[in-house]
Amino acid sequence: MTRRLTIAALFAAALITPTADAQAQPRKPLVEFEMMTWPEVKDALAAGKTTALFYTGGTEQRGPQNVNGGHNLMGRVIVRTIAEKLGDAIAMPVLPYTPNNASATLPGTIGLTPELLKGILERISEQSIATGFKTVVLMGDHGGGQPNVYADVAKSLSEKYAAQGIKVLYCDAVYSTANADFDAYLKANGFPSSSHAGIPDTSTMLYLGDGTWVRLDQLPNALGDPVPTGPRGAAPDANAPPRKNNGISGDARKASKALGKKLFEMKVDYAVKQIKGMTGR
Repeated sequence: MTRRLTIAALFAAALITPTADAQAQPRKPLVEFEMMTWPEVKDALAAGKTTALFYTGGTEQRGPQNVNGGHNLMGRVIVRTIAEKLGDAIAMPVLPYTPNNASATLPGTIGLTPELLKGILERISEQSIATGFKTVVLMGDHGGGQPNVYADVAKSLSEKYAAQGIKVLYCDAVYSTANADFDAYLKANGFPSSSHAGIPDTSTMLYLGDGTWVRLDQLPNALGDPVPTGPRGAAPDANAPPRKNNGISGDARKASKALGKKLFEMKVDYAVKQIKGMTGR
């Protein structure tokens, strides 16, 4: 009986005692506000992590191959990585709704109006200031509201809190500059034109995802409407009849993890450089 109890006790201890490998694993720095406790936030602020990074995502249809929450899924990884590289920043929860309009034809979009987004950005920025952050950075993965709403909120709140030494900044390089440069890279290297749900989005989701963000069986047929001429996000040419009306703008069939890695790294590097420049680091 004694021997049985001893074996049982050793077995139970093995279940609850961390292995040497587990104990040796270095703990990742805490940079996500929603994954921290309030004492951890307070300690981080006291240690100088006084920059709050607000990244907006968006819930919208992304063609038949990509999940509707792609902006949010990509955004969380991007903003967390930016925070890690800055070293003195905390990634706030990604806002899952941005300016857009729902559609019964392509039922994957739930959107805000620019006016609602403005109020939300103002509120969450001021809430972070009340929490103790000294710098607030606004960024987005979705074009809706950029640059006007983000820039306006940053300007008005910076003026309001200037006497307290608090800054609210708009980082546009992570979206506008990175996407424009990546589009130029694709064109220079012979890739087909695409924008919404095209090569950039799909490639990034392939690279960052866990295998469930992109329906691989749909990728060989991921050809959509002609790409609009003009700036990213522009309406399709009225004289060019849609080929598919499936939510894809252009051709996403050559999307790859390698291209997604390149765009992801561009977004992070561009954002870190711009934020450092705006804050004088």
